[in-house]
Amino acid sequence: MFNLSDKITLVTGAGSGIGAAIAQTFAQAGAFVVIADISEAAGRSVASQIVDGGGGAEFMSLDVSNASNCDAVATSLLQKHGHLDALVNNAGIGCVGTALQSTAEDLDRVYGVNVRGVFNLSKAFLPRMIERKSGVIINLASVGGIVGIRDRVVYCTTKFAVVGLTKSMALDHSHQGVRINCICPGRVETPFVQARLAEYPDPEKARREMSSTQLTGKMLQPSEVAAAALYLASDEAASVTGTTFMIDGGWTAGK
Repeated sequence: MFNLSDKITLVTGAGSGIGAAIAQTFAQAGAFVVIADISEAAGRSVASQIVDGGGGAEFMSLDVSNASNCDAVATSLLQKHGHLDALVNNAGIGCVGTALQSTAEDLDRVYGVNVRGVFNLSKAFLPRMIERKSGVIINLASVGGIVGIRDRVVYCTTKFAVVGLTKSMALDHSHQGVRINCICPGRVETPFVQARLAEYPDPEKARREMSSTQLTGKMLQPSEVAAAALYLASDEAASVTGTTFMIDGGWTAGK
């Protein structure tokens, strides 16, 4: 089960955290993984780790907020590999603040990556997927795309948009052979989150507070999100489309 042998996949924001975990998991399942990231050093490092471990991977520099860059990457990948089996739109950024504390520039900046990035790259690959009547798009949304989170108004706005974009694209293109889903994780203990925790006066207190939003009392690991992405990319999920796949430790079950 969950075999991705001979599948061509692309993961954005794959230089670290959730994206790196998804890329490594896909490679272990037999996929060839295109590591796309705005950071060349980080992206090449992950690609090298996969290749050194016996997997197939290559790096492509990508700024998802730039539509022309997305089109160029899609053109290059399709010329080389002929098609793309699975696209994972993972690249994203955050922003802390209420509506009064946030600026229009904050909204534009985060929207440009979190929403336009998903739109840009999906639009670049959808025609070929539709032509082949085969393809999977997996978008990384968030629990913050299902419920509001205090002091995250800009971030939540963009992640709610990703959920809506996912469902709308699924309605438009599932009958054409393209499955489109999104994953909505709770708080995930990525290197970025660990760095932010270290900035608090009491990092352990901050960790406990972040963990307490999950009913399980702990943050998720990137590998848990990667396992969900593997399922959604696999043939075993052939009837799964237009869904919000929750991995939130029970966050949205109620309080």
